Amino acid sequence: MTIENPLFRPLELPSGVILKNRIAKSAMSDSLGDGTGHPTRAQNRLYRQWAEGGVAVSIIGEVQGHPGYAEKPGNLVLDTAADLERFRALAREGSVNGSSFWPQLGHAGALAYAPTSTPKGPSALDLSGLTCAALTVDEIHDIPKRFAKTAELAKRAGFGGVQIHAAHGFLLSQFLSPLFNKRRDEYGGAIANRMRLLLETVDAVRAAVGPEFVVAIKLNATDQLEGGLSQDDALAVVAALDSSSIDLIDISGGTYFPGAKAASDGTGGGPYFLEFVRKARKHTSKPLMLTGGFKTYAQAEDAVASGAIDIVGLARALVIEPALPNIWQLSDPKDPVFPRFESAPAGGITAWYTMRLTALAEGKEFPEFDDLDHALAAYEARDADRTRIWQDYFGR
Repeated sequence: MTIENPLFRPLELPSGVILKNRIAKSAMSDSLGDGTGHPTRAQNRLYRQWAEGGVAVSIIGEVQGHPGYAEKPGNLVLDTAADLERFRALAREGSVNGSSFWPQLGHAGALAYAPTSTPKGPSALDLSGLTCAALTVDEIHDIPKRFAKTAELAKRAGFGGVQIHAAHGFLLSQFLSPLFNKRRDEYGGAIANRMRLLLETVDAVRAAVGPEFVVAIKLNATDQLEGGLSQDDALAVVAALDSSSIDLIDISGGTYFPGAKAASDGTGGGPYFLEFVRKARKHTSKPLMLTGGFKTYAQAEDAVASGAIDIVGLARALVIEPALPNIWQLSDPKDPVFPRFESAPAGGITAWYTMRLTALAEGKEFPEFDDLDHALAAYEARDADRTRIWQDYFGR
């Protein structure tokens, strides 16, 4: 493929940072932290593989600014108590070959992992599968400061930018969604109030890192559940972000609210949320990224060539083939071959991909987990081990 190919044109972001092509490794919860919130050598090797494989940017999922609201005990925790040298080593490995590398700033809120957390969200909820307390106004006011501090530490550690996580039912997404947010103060009700915390967080992060550091955001097109974030409200958030200092809006969808189906487990034949992002384009001049459902070179090329998006976000495709961007730049690009699962237990497919990327990170031959129950058992056993480490280290 030549430089005229739309997937391999550079992209200049509003901050002035230039991405070498239009292919991003989207954030996944890789669960490869050591249980104390620090990166591991295996994690370093994994992100080096993706950088050497040709991505323009890798985003490392759910890097927490506080150990009390983690999504999993394998999350990283980048706060003032962290060993910054270990994060610097990770940043160096993930930034080789001209690749940019950004931590995704996370806060699980109501979905915080209960064995290591005290879940709190916009409103108190007591549902089957979801119980949490409500954040106080003072606690809400502290959240942008925490995101900003983590972003500032990421810059000091040598990362090229950050992505603010406001999708998939995590904290900032919870404030946007009527499923989670029942507040009646300035942070609840109309979408202008429900997006207030997100916009305050964007402003605080930008103030902490300055104008030349990338600040991206991940946003839901939909919660994919009745009563959740509506398309009109999501477009209102996109429009509000247009006048912010954001460099890139990454569109995805779905939530972990009880009863919702994971978008990533869908069986559709093309990228999810493409029609939404076409509508979003009319509301913003910011660069747009779309994550979810891309399985072929043709799908990725068409989405960028059409002008609907500027960057293709790949996750599971890069677990199957870490060097996919390099392969797609060849004269005869090949597509990854995805596994097919006839039936899957809840969480089984996620477990399969997580254990697959664990094998990549450790340089091991991946075991044939045809039985997803086996993959899920291995995944849950590792969480249990790291939960014990987390509880001992953080004192819970």
